[in-house]
Amino acid sequence: MEIFFEGDMIMAYTLESFSAECHRLLKAEPGPAGREKVCDVLREVLQDETFVATHLGDDCPERNIIYEDPELGFCILAHVNHGAKQSPPHDHGPTWAIYGQAAGVTEMTDWELVEPAGEGKVGKVRPAKVYTLNPGDAYVYNEGDLHSPRRESSTRLIRFEGVNTETIQRYRFEAV
Repeated sequence: MEIFFEGDMIMAYTLESFSAECHRLLKAEPGPAGREKVCDVLREVLQDETFVATHLGDDCPERNIIYEDPELGFCILAHVNHGAKQSPPHDHGPTWAIYGQAAGVTEMTDWELVEPAGEGKVGKVRPAKVYTLNPGDAYVYNEGDLHSPRRESSTRLIRFEGVNTETIQRYRFEAV
C-alpha cells in the first residue's frame, strides 16, 4: 500500500492505494473477517484530512461511487449529507456494507427482525441497540444486519457496499 509516513504518523492515502489495500484484504478473506480488516484501514483513512477533503468536499453529491472493484464488485462511496434526516430500518439485501464517519455525528439503531420482508410484504423489526458514530468511527454491517441512521445535522461518510446496492433487490422494513 502506498502510504506516506512522517515519524509514526500516517500522512496521506490515495484512492488507488486505499482501494488496492481493500481489494487485497477482501480477496484474501472475502467474509466478515476480511471486512473487519477493511474497517480497520477505513478508520485510518478517516484520519487523513487530505483524503477526506479530496473526496468529501462541498461539491460531493449525497451518493458518489468513487471506486468500484472490477474483480470483487465492492464499491467505495463518498457521501455528503446536508441537514437532518432519518432513514427507515433497512438491510443491504444479499450484500454487506461498512459505514465510516468522517465528519458530523450519526445516531445508528440496530434492529431485531420480528417478521421477514418479501415480495409485496414489508418486514417488521424492533429496536435492539442505539449507538453513535463519531468522526473516525467505522462499523461493519454484514448480510442481513438491520440498521437505520439518523442525523441532526450535516455529515460526511466513506461507505462500502459489497456490490452496488442500486443494482439489487431490497425489501422494506417498519418498526413495531
